[in-house]
Order: sequence, then structure tokens, then C-alpha cells
Amino acid sequence: MLGTMMEEEQTLVKGGTNLEGSEAKLELTVDEVVEEYVGSLGFSQLVHVLLVSLAWIFDAQSTLVTIFTDAQPPWRCKSGLCQGYNNNSSNTGSVCELVPGTWEWVGGHTSSTIAEWNLVCDRRFLAAVPASVYFLGSLIGSGVYGHLSDTWLGRKRTVQLSCILTSITAFATSLSPNIWSYAFFRFTNGFARSGIGICCLVLTTESVGRKWRGQVGQYGFFFFTVGFLTLPLVAYPTRTHWRSLYKVLSFIPLAYAVLLLPLVSESPRWLLIKGRTKEALQVLDRFARLNGKQKLPSNLSLTDPTGSSNAAPSTSSEGAEITPNNREKLWTTKWAAIRMITVMLAGFGVGFVYYGIQLNVENLNFNLYVSVAINAVMEIPAVVIGTFLLGFTNRRLLLSVSSFIAAVSSILCTFFSHNGGTSKVQNNHGGSWVQLIIEGIGFMGASTTFDILYIYCVELFPTNVRNFAVSMLRQAIMLGASVAPLLVVLGRLSPSLSFLVFGGFAISSGVLSLWLPETRNAPLYETLKQQEEEEKHTWISHNDGALELGK
Repeated sequence: MLGTMMEEEQTLVKGGTNLEGSEAKLELTVDEVVEEYVGSLGFSQLVHVLLVSLAWIFDAQSTLVTIFTDAQPPWRCKSGLCQGYNNNSSNTGSVCELVPGTWEWVGGHTSSTIAEWNLVCDRRFLAAVPASVYFLGSLIGSGVYGHLSDTWLGRKRTVQLSCILTSITAFATSLSPNIWSYAFFRFTNGFARSGIGICCLVLTTESVGRKWRGQVGQYGFFFFTVGFLTLPLVAYPTRTHWRSLYKVLSFIPLAYAVLLLPLVSESPRWLLIKGRTKEALQVLDRFARLNGKQKLPSNLSLTDPTGSSNAAPSTSSEGAEITPNNREKLWTTKWAAIRMITVMLAGFGVGFVYYGIQLNVENLNFNLYVSVAINAVMEIPAVVIGTFLLGFTNRRLLLSVSSFIAAVSSILCTFFSHNGGTSKVQNNHGGSWVQLIIEGIGFMGASTTFDILYIYCVELFPTNVRNFAVSMLRQAIMLGASVAPLLVVLGRLSPSLSFLVFGGFAISSGVLSLWLPETRNAPLYETLKQQEEEEKHTWISHNDGALELGK
């Protein structure tokens, strides 16, 4: 009789009431609430992901605008003044041999920074400085924004700040009076935009179930491709005035920050880790209702991810104190520090290859606007293939294989680069189609590696340091990207060497990824301590299972 009464009491508690008729506390993690009450990927999350991912469009435009503004423009001889030289050529060597005043830029001196500030001959390497310092600015900004996003501002407000500063610095760049001020403003623009990509990626992946994290993360890279693809359309009408291109691009992020970003919700995971549990529940409840689900149970509370008894209750307000475990440091946790270093080393190679190939497009023997469009189109199958494979393929395997594809393609390009950088200028539409196809395959591999590495990094670290970890990866990628413009300039003299270097770095990234743990279908942990304990438990269980099979 006593046993029967105990069973009935347990049944009532599980059903949401106790013997006194009051509701029992229902405590779940964010992952459990998303899976059981909100939906892994519903209408509300799709709208949320779409609105956030739009920011990648002008992030791409800001990054790649120098392909047009800092490009080597065509020149022509003035009538009868430099006979014996090829008209409409881009061979700067011939320009250096001519008498000043005997030739002119086809689009006028305002068509690019090279034409306006005469960055040819002994000043040619100055043309690579703005692109390099832009990525250095992104490197520094990634660390700053990562810290702000994890500790103070949150994901949404950090994106908003980054968009506003990107708009201001882009407009300021258009007013540059000389190459040095131009390089400075490119540096500030790189710093400003660095908060967009990392925060958008984390903000989208933290709103969906574990099944869709990889695919949702890829959506952002699709919009980056859209920005890359639309850049020639924006640049062509301003082809004779490079300053106008910066002015046009400066208004897009400002409009986004003012009109669309206020419609986006903050990450419920970040709100929870900061002790703002009530707001986290409100966000989840809004997602659930927009998905056509019922309102979240009134007795529902979120599990304290820190495991601290001092955590703020579900009714805590925005001013709740941060719990002790929220002050965990990535660099003082041994396993996390080793993992972060491995990710950053791989990221350096990925950034070097990915951005280097894009910036090198001006050295192809094709129309610049068409070449950029073709390169952008090549990113589309990379995103589609990556999104498809992430649904059922291990992250580690996919990352390493795509890196090796980029490496093999880059090395194969050396066999078709025997013409070098001097003979190619005689024909704007010549060159090797075989090399172009192979290089395209290599770029697709580099693009796939770039996209997946970001998704992988999101899953490798817990919520309280996730944005910081992604920002550190971004720093490593930007450091690699900052070196790439110098290799692009060197590649004009020795194409084979540049392809070999690209291939070598791609191989190193693929090998380093093999040292990382697999994260497919793993939960998103909230703290370093929780992740360490859970991964250790999973590893022990896996080994015990393997021993049982061995018997």
C-alpha cells in the first residue's frame, strides 16, 4: 500500500503537480527546451537566422572592395608619344620605361588608388599596404569584439556597434587625401567590421537545435557569397571614381543596424550564462509561439549551467550578478588552451589561402569584373556542398578533406603557370583555361574549409567563452589574410612560388584539424567545467563500449 502511494506521488510530480496541488518545478537545459517545446528549426528561427545573416553581405563587400579600388587599372599611350608599346596594357614595367606625360590611365586618375597616387614602379608595393593593414585591423578587432560579446554587450548589441562603426569608417575612407591616411582608415574599417562575422555566426547557431547548427552556420557564408557576387554590380557604375564606391557601401550597414537589427532577439544562451534567466525564457517563449507551439509551461525554469547555488533565479533581472564560473578563462584551462592553439594554427593557413586566392583574381587574364563574379559563383557550390555534407559527415573529416583538395589544386596550378607574370599582359583574355578550372576547384575547397572551420569552432567551446574562441580563430584567419597581399604582389613575378606556398599552408591546416575532437551531434555546453566533465564522461563511456565489443 505504501509502495503504491509513493508511485502515485512520483507520477504526480512528473506530471507537473505535487500532492498539495501546486505545480512542481520543471528544470531543463536550453537544448532540452529548444528540442521539446520550441522546435529544433521552426519559422521563428528561420526568420531570426535570415535577419542576422544579412549582415554577412556588407561584411563581404567591405572585405573585398579593394579588388576594385586598389586594382591595377589599364593604361594607354597618348597619341603618337610612345610608339612601340602595347596600348591598353596593364604592364607596369612598360609604364616605368616611358617618359612621364606620354601615357595615361584609361579610366582617369580617379579610377583607383593606384592611378590617383601613382603606386607603380618603385611605389608598387605600397599598393599592398591598405589590404594588409585592413586584415591586421580585423585581427585586433576580433579579440576586442569577442570579449565584449561574451562579457558585456552580448551578441546582438556587438553586431549593432560593429555595423555602425563599419559605416562611419567606410565613409571616412572615401575622404582619404593620400595613401597613408587611406591605409589608416582601411585599418579602422577592418577593426570595425570584425565584430560582424563572429557574432552573427554565434547568434544564429545558438538559437537552433543541435541537428541544424552546421547547416544554419553555413547560411551566413551563403550571404557572404551574395555580398561577393553583388560587389561587381555595385562597383561597375563607380568604376571611374573609387571614392564613390566606398560612399555607396557605407550606407548599407547603417541602414541594417537601424532598420533590421532591432527585430533580432538576443541569444538565450548568453542571457542565461549572464544570470538573466527571465529574459532567456522570454526569448524561447517567443520563438515557441511564432513556431505555432504552445506557451512555455509556467513552472519551467532553466538549468543553471554554472552549477552554482548562488545563481540568479528565473525571476532575476538584467542587473543580476555574474556567477563565479562565468569568469572562467579559456587560456588558463589547459585542454581548452591546447584546443584553441590548434584551431588558430589551422585558421592561419585557411585565412592565408582563402583570402589570398580572392585577392589574386586581378592577376588572371580576364576582365576583372567577370573574374570576380566567377570567383563568387564558385563559392555557391562550396556552401551548398558544405551544408549538405554537414548533415551526416564528421566535421573533422570534412575539414581535412576540403583542405587537401585546396592544397592539391594549388600545387597542380604550378604546372600551368609557366607563362609567368610578364607575358600574360599582352592578352587580356588569354591564359590557361585548365589552370583557371583547377584554381576554381582549389578555391571551392578553400571556401569549404573556411566555412566549416567556423562551424567547428562554435561547437568546440562552451557558451561562456564561445564568442571569444571564435574571435581568436578570426584573429588567426585575419593574420594569415594580412600576409596574403604580399604573396599576391610576389606572384606577379613568380606565379609558381605563390601556388606552392598556398598548397603548403592548405596541407598544414588539413593535418592540424586531425588533432581536434569530433563534435557532430554533440550538445552545446555552457561552461568550461561542464564541457570538460561531459567530454571526459563521453570519452570513458566510448572506451568502455569499445572494450565490451573487444570481448
